[in-house]
Amino acid sequence: MKFKLDENLGFRTVELIGALGHDVQTVSQEKLNGIDDARLSEVCAAEGRCLITLDLDFADVLRFPPHTGPGVAVRRPPQPVTLRLLTELVRSLLSALERESIAGRLWVVQVGRIRVHDPSGSDD
Repeated sequence: MKFKLDENLGFRTVELIGALGHDVQTVSQEKLNGIDDARLSEVCAAEGRCLITLDLDFADVLRFPPHTGPGVAVRRPPQPVTLRLLTELVRSLLSALERESIAGRLWVVQVGRIRVHDPSGSDD
């Protein structure tokens, strides 16, 4: 699968996802830091990359309809945020991807669960 990591994610996330053979690019690698959210969404759709982010703006399904792209995963760690918690959320996401597709869906990844917005009407 192809992923784009938002600028608020670090190298550890790249390593975890890449270790499983996924194609991972980051906003920083592509010199897109500071890019407008709408433009980032367009870039991800054009490249066929699922966006992984901590930015809650991407959970707004009216502004960023999930069915228009390859999927969005918004990580929602509890406070205080630690590297261990962020790693746990990435592992949860990757585990869920082994069972189902994120294509055209919004996943809000939290500790112990993933909330799924599926525009086809079968939200979890």
